[in-house]
Amino acid sequence: MTVYTYKATDPKGQFVEGNIEASDHRLAVQQIRKLNYFPIQVSEGKTKKRFSLETKLNRPDLFNRITAKEIMTLTQQLATLVGSGITLDSSLSSLVKLAEKENIREILSGIQKRVHAGSSFAEALSEHPKVFSRLYVNMIRAGEAGGDLATSLNRLASYMEKAEDLKASVRAAMVYPAVLSLVGGSAVLVLITVVIPQFSTLFEEMGQALPLPTKIMLGISSAITNYWWLILTALVLAVTGFIIYLKTDSGKYQWDHLILKLPLFGSLVRKIEVSRFTLTLSTLLKSGVPVLPALQIVRSILGNSVISSAMGPLIKGLKGGKGLSGPLQQAEVFPPMAVHMITVGETSGALEKMLSKVSETYDKEVELSIKQIISLIEPVMILVMAILIGFIVISMLMAIFSVNEISF
Repeated sequence: MTVYTYKATDPKGQFVEGNIEASDHRLAVQQIRKLNYFPIQVSEGKTKKRFSLETKLNRPDLFNRITAKEIMTLTQQLATLVGSGITLDSSLSSLVKLAEKENIREILSGIQKRVHAGSSFAEALSEHPKVFSRLYVNMIRAGEAGGDLATSLNRLASYMEKAEDLKASVRAAMVYPAVLSLVGGSAVLVLITVVIPQFSTLFEEMGQALPLPTKIMLGISSAITNYWWLILTALVLAVTGFIIYLKTDSGKYQWDHLILKLPLFGSLVRKIEVSRFTLTLSTLLKSGVPVLPALQIVRSILGNSVISSAMGPLIKGLKGGKGLSGPLQQAEVFPPMAVHMITVGETSGALEKMLSKVSETYDKEVELSIKQIISLIEPVMILVMAILIGFIVISMLMAIFSVNEISF
């Protein structure tokens, strides 16, 4: 038998917690329900209070930042509570007690107090723009206006889960190339800064003329060894300057335009933005947000400024009665297949459903494109590292053979 720790609410909406023994998670949930409790969180083993580094260092902005995954979890829990018939006020009170991080507890407590005082949930959320996005607040507002807050919360949780899955797949795909670059780069750096200087001393003592590749490698090694601080300073300044450049509107636009022109990567970015655009717009429209405000929100969450700027004519076209598909096709930023599917959805009166279908289709396309890029990056990186290390080794061997007057 395994001990499960649970957090739940009773029929009056009061928060309760305790431990229960069961053979598996499903039976534990069933036993909790038999106690006439509504389970919110059921986990294996007793939870222990973890060491709080942010409390010790008193740096909440650095160590206690609220992540998108935590907001998603809160939304799922709130949707469960509200959907079970518990009032929003009581549900928020339960979440305050469930919160493990101090800053989450403070934010939820402030929101609960405002709701208890008669404020709408959306207005209370809008006081924390760094935590709850415009999309989040507007979907909650639409849910409150339509009298179906639980459905809006469920859609929000589903949307956030899909968005997190997309981010996670992109991050996971970049792990292997990053590790390969780090290992290969470290090997080259060790050869240049540790191994080659040993040969340099030997060659100087012999006083023989050296082949050109050897002179090049010795020069690179000497420059990195003697002027590493200057090279490092130049790199830091270059990276800082590039970051500042990207923060400007023109710099961001030019860089995003260049990314879209790159082979493989440009297509991947377009697919990611199509998935994000269609998923967000579909979620907003299903929640009752009007199409024009929904497009304004979607425009603000798109990562590529070139595609985001194309939303301007799209919004103007909608205001002029041109519909969605026409201006979207004229913008020429989305793949033709996505535009065609949206056109079919708009024509048939099933735009929301078709947007969801487009999002699902391009989620799969993104996964496939990432696998293709990784399959190409891996051999290319191995080849580049092999060429670099091979050049270093051959340049040293040429010098050794020339010193010993052996034909290479």
